[in-house]
Amino acid sequence: MITIIPEAPENVAAFNATGEVTKEDFENLVIPRVKQKVDQFNELNYLLYLDTDLDNFTMGAWLQDALLGLKNLTKWNRTAIVTNKEGVQNFTDIFSVLMPGEFKSFPKGNLYNALYWCKNGNEVEA
Repeated sequence: MITIIPEAPENVAAFNATGEVTKEDFENLVIPRVKQKVDQFNELNYLLYLDTDLDNFTMGAWLQDALLGLKNLTKWNRTAIVTNKEGVQNFTDIFSVLMPGEFKSFPKGNLYNALYWCKNGNEVEA
């Protein structure tokens, strides 16, 4: 299931993924929210907090996520993936070289830093 992270800055489409994530989650929540943010800000700042195993993403959900990325390719600005899964962190870092915009991974304990980075392009000073 995907839910909106309500405390996200206004210019960030932020989502929490828990349990099983389906294609319908993307169709009914993610895509409309992303479209709203792109229309409002003419760019996409996106955050996904992965609080589930990647095995819980159905194939349709991954396909939908990929199509979403292609559809708004030129609008990507900043994307944060928040997870403690090292494989996903490495993938995000590699993906950042291939896609327009900035992609960055953050450990789960740094959610608010990730939200701040998505909003402003820099991190909170420690």
